[in-house]
Amino acid sequence: MLLVEDDPNDIELIQLALESYNFINEIDIVEDGEQALEYLFGRGEDTARRDLPRVILLDLKLPKINGIQVLEAIRRDPRTKNIVVVVMTSSAEDRDLQACYNLGVNSYIIKPFDFQQFIEIAQQVGCYWMMLNQPPLG
Repeated sequence: MLLVEDDPNDIELIQLALESYNFINEIDIVEDGEQALEYLFGRGEDTARRDLPRVILLDLKLPKINGIQVLEAIRRDPRTKNIVVVVMTSSAEDRDLQACYNLGVNSYIIKPFDFQQFIEIAQQVGCYWMMLNQPPLG
């Protein structure tokens, strides 16, 4: 799983929520859109040997390159176009929601402000997309 999130509190909450389950072996974290694209498409040695994530949790309000631009790049590239992308954002703006679905996002979730709700939603998202959902091969 790849987590693209710039808020350290949200990173900590998502890690806390998902660590209680054994279905996620590794959560890689990048903190801006540029790092996300480098992680997925970079030409370095690490990238060549790294498996692509099965699921990407993507915030929209990111430094350098925003989440919509990251999603656009993911869907444009044949290597990543079928990766499950779940937007988890504080944005309830209609234009963000519409833009994400137009680009083929798998799910759009507005982060709750309540700590316990945030934890429960992160657990549900992880469980569904990592355990129940059957992604296409290749």
